[in-house]
Amino acid sequence: MFCKGKIKMNLSEKKLFLFDIDGTLSVGNTLFDGSMDLLNYIDSVGGRAYYITNNSTNSTDSYIEKFARWNIKTTANLFVTAGYVSMLYLKEHFPDEKVFVLGTKSYVKELKKNALNITETPDDDVKCVLVAFDNELTYKKTEYACELLSTKNIPYLATNPDLCCPAPFGFIPDCGSICSMIDNCVGRAPEYLGKPNKILVDMCLADSGFTKEQTLVVGDRLYTDIACGINGGTDTCAVLTGETTREEIASSQYKPTYTFENVRELLNACKQ
Repeated sequence: MFCKGKIKMNLSEKKLFLFDIDGTLSVGNTLFDGSMDLLNYIDSVGGRAYYITNNSTNSTDSYIEKFARWNIKTTANLFVTAGYVSMLYLKEHFPDEKVFVLGTKSYVKELKKNALNITETPDDDVKCVLVAFDNELTYKKTEYACELLSTKNIPYLATNPDLCCPAPFGFIPDCGSICSMIDNCVGRAPEYLGKPNKILVDMCLADSGFTKEQTLVVGDRLYTDIACGINGGTDTCAVLTGETTREEIASSQYKPTYTFENVRELLNACKQ
């Protein structure tokens, strides 16, 4: 275990755990060893686990179904996704205006279900562009985004800055990489709405009733997961089952409070 900075509470005293999913608790459809045991431990000590993910390819209902296949019972309020935060932003700032969305069919359906005026074509009356992680990406989608951002002075938003997403064989391009292609063509970068924005931590704190001192943000990526916890004023834990290495931690400006090889090691430390 590696610890850095001021530790507010011992791990055994933590009650609110905010987990990244991909690369932290699981990869693809495979749950990592120790994930189930850690979630059971949290429940046994009267704590609560929330899932703060930048993966916007799945709706909240899809995540609930995915966790059910792992025999993990969840409810909608336990998932705070970059896609959900982006939806709230659109409802506040573009409640009636037409928004072009580059995203999966599932995510577009979720936005439309929440009464937003969404299009997937470069219509003349588009007032905003939102780019999300899209594992159904086509060249035409990026072309449409470039057309709108090159011909209109409209806001350019994105769900999350992650460059890559863990996959069973390694990594695949995430939202940040998709945006990089677009950025190179239109000469500007988006405003990112998901992690490391502290709003995800704030929402979990408000819903759970726990304090920042009782909270631990757990993830595999420094510039999103760990930065989100730091921005939210909580302790953080990096696990090395996804993107981050110890060498990257040593040189990063985002230093986790704790570092473990995996969630099994985190569980063992919580029990000490």
